[in-house]
Order: sequence, then C-alpha cells, then structure tokens
Amino acid sequence: MSAVLPSPVGAATIVPRRAMLLGIRGWAGVTIALAVVAVIVPVANLLVPAGSAFHLSEYAVQLVAKIMCYAMCALAMDLIWGYTGILSLGHGVFFALGGYAMGMYLMRQIGSDGQYRMPMPDFMVFLNWKEFPWHWALSNSFIAQMALVVLAPGLLAFVFGFFAFRSRIKGVYFSIITQAMTYAMMLLFFRNETGFGGNNGFTDFKRILGVPLQTPTMRMLLFVITGCTLIAFFLMARAIVDSKFGRVLQAIRDAESRVMFTGYDPLRYKLAIWTLSAVMCGIAGALYVPQVGIINPGEMSPAASIEIAIWAAVGGRGTLVGPIVGAF
Repeated sequence: MSAVLPSPVGAATIVPRRAMLLGIRGWAGVTIALAVVAVIVPVANLLVPAGSAFHLSEYAVQLVAKIMCYAMCALAMDLIWGYTGILSLGHGVFFALGGYAMGMYLMRQIGSDGQYRMPMPDFMVFLNWKEFPWHWALSNSFIAQMALVVLAPGLLAFVFGFFAFRSRIKGVYFSIITQAMTYAMMLLFFRNETGFGGNNGFTDFKRILGVPLQTPTMRMLLFVITGCTLIAFFLMARAIVDSKFGRVLQAIRDAESRVMFTGYDPLRYKLAIWTLSAVMCGIAGALYVPQVGIINPGEMSPAASIEIAIWAAVGGRGTLVGPIVGAF
C-alpha cells in the first residue's frame, strides 16, 4: 500500500515543461518577440524622428515583414520535413496561391485608378476583356478572398497529398513530384488566358479595405499583423509537436512501417500536417503581397520552393525556432 508524502511547506512547485508548452525561458522569449513586434518597432518607425539613430526606416520595416512571411513558410516546412520526414520541393506554390488570392482582392480595390481609368484591372483592359472571368466573381469581397487564401492552397494540398500518400510515394520520389507540381502551376499562371496577369502578375496596389496601402500607419499595421501571425504559428506548431499527434508524426518520420504495425494510419496524420503546412504558406503569401506590392508566377518557381527547404535545413530541422532563424 503506497502512501503519498505531502510537499514541504514553502517548497517550490515544479511545473512540467509540457504543461507550460514552452517553459519559463520560452515564454519570456515569446513575450520579448511580441513586445518588439507590437511596441518597439512601431514606436521606432512612427514616433522616433527620422534623423534619430533609433529611427527605423520604412525600408527596414518592409524588409523585416517580408522575411517574417518567409519565416512562416520555413516553419511550415519544419513541421512536414523536420518532424514528419516529408521533404517538399513545392511549397512555393501554396505561398503563391495565397498571394494571388489576396492580389485578386487588391486588384479590385484599385477601381478606376489604373492606367486606363477603367473599372477592370489594366491587364484585362489591355487584353480587351469585356467582363471578369468566372473565378473573379467574389474577388471584390474581402471575406470571400480571405477564405480563398485558406481554401485554395488547402484544397490543392489535400487532393495532391491524398493520392500521393495513398500510393505510398515517399522520399526523393515525393520531392520530385512536388517540384513537378509547382513547375506545372508556374507554367499555367504564366498564360494570359488564366486571368492572373500572365508573367507580370498583379501589382500597383492602391488600397485594402478602402484604406491606402502606402500610408505609414497601414504599413505598420500589416507589419504587426505579420509578426503576431508568425508568433501564433510558432505557438501552434509547438503545441502540435508536443502533443500525441506530434509524437505520432515523429514516429512516422523515424519508422513509418512500425507505426502501421501498431495500428495507426499514417495517411491521416501525414495528410493532416501536409494540408496544415500548405495553409500556413498560403496565409504567409497573403500577408506578403500587400507589403511587397507584387505577386507573379516567379514565386511558384522550383527555386523558390528549394529556398524554403534551405532555410529549414540551415536553421536546423526539428527545432521550430531554427527555421525561423534560417529565414532571417
């Protein structure tokens, strides 16, 4: 018969790391990052005079925001490569799809302020189109396009992943077909007939939700949203890898056949994390476009997807923080 010994009065309570998700140092780091993104950078950019050594220029803000979008893609890559053992060389297509979904809305926000002073985007006027293509039907709705930011990369990833994982394609063969996928999508988007601007893509954005994009306040708001989204993605990824679901993913990475023998279905786990990582890249692309001011098929090039894998490899796979550092 066992007995439970009471803790000494005044003794410190030890909280397991898993219960705290990150631990004391981890939460301190997240708090510092949040303070930098939401307080220090806005103050340095908007309130500190331009002549001061502590002033942060618009160029620096835009550059850091761009890299944070890339860091989200690197974090998504770490979930599937570092923790699940799936090397994708096609995640650039999910990033670009999210960017195009946002770009369609931004193009509609231009209104009649384009070069031709017509209510349609300039490239459609140049091609002598008289009406919007069917897939532009809801492009004037911010909510509909934000849903498309998630649905477009998510649906493509789900369908592609279902057939690939069901066929038990893995290793270098899976990497090759993901690269072929992104190359095929890039060639498709280069065509003017698709209604995505051809090789020029979308650019010359004016407004978002009726507010001019070029104002310092709007640029800073987009920066803060991007930084907070990156932090939220990191916390979500940490929660995933520390959960039972995450431990199954790591088991699949180390010995998928043994996971099958113990009664788990690797297809469901791989498909879930694969689709989630694609959605993360899509959201990153949607945040990237209004800050950089352009989206074109070049973002779908195989080289862009390879760069995402390089960031994860340089920073350190299976660490979550490492790929974020690698992107910077």
